[in-house]
Amino acid sequence: MGLLVYRVFEALDELVAIVEEARGVPMTAGCVVPRGDVLELLDDVRDAIPGELDDAQDVLDHKDKLVGDARSNAEKTISSANAEANSTIENARDDADRILADAKAQADRMVAEARAHAEQLVADARAEAESSVAEGQREYDALTGRARTEADRMIESGKASYERSVAEGTAEQARLVSQTEVVQEAHAESARVIDSAHAESDRLRSDCDLYVDTKLAEFEDFLNGTVRSVGRGRQQLRTGSGVPDYASDYDVDDRRAERRR
Repeated sequence: MGLLVYRVFEALDELVAIVEEARGVPMTAGCVVPRGDVLELLDDVRDAIPGELDDAQDVLDHKDKLVGDARSNAEKTISSANAEANSTIENARDDADRILADAKAQADRMVAEARAHAEQLVADARAEAESSVAEGQREYDALTGRARTEADRMIESGKASYERSVAEGTAEQARLVSQTEVVQEAHAESARVIDSAHAESDRLRSDCDLYVDTKLAEFEDFLNGTVRSVGRGRQQLRTGSGVPDYASDYDVDDRRAERRR
């Protein structure tokens, strides 16, 4: 192969020499060369060129086709990849829409359940408050009735005691009126008995008023506890901090009533 390459360069040198020594054509840049010699040298060059160069030439000749095929394959691969990516994106979008719809449905269901629970709590608190108010009203009416009955009884007892004392004082006064030496004493005793009867009546009335006031104060504490319980229950329902403890207010009111008694 080294000899063939050497022959190529040798033939090329001879061609260069023939061209340089050729006779020029007047008025042009051309020249006249011996055709036979040049063709013979070119045949030698062709024969001396290795087969690998011919194969390389074939590769070069098919270069455009190979590049076109590679570009076509690349475009097909890119198109396929784009189609697959678009399909993946569509599937991901569908999954995201489905997940979002499920989450929204679950959120709506939770909100509806929370609203229903809150409404139930409010209804229960309102019913309990109404029951407490009704119970308090019944107890108030019972306490007021008992206090009124007790007051009337004590007033009647005081009035009867007063009238009895007055009658006794009048009888005693009538008995002693004829006795001049005891008239002043009779008057004093009558006045004392009358004053005692008035004092007893005032005491009985004061005791009755104190009893009624005590019962009314206990009922006022009970109603205040009920109002505080209802207010705190409404506040806790609005803030969502839990179910109110109504029993604690009644325990506090019971302890206050026990201390007052």
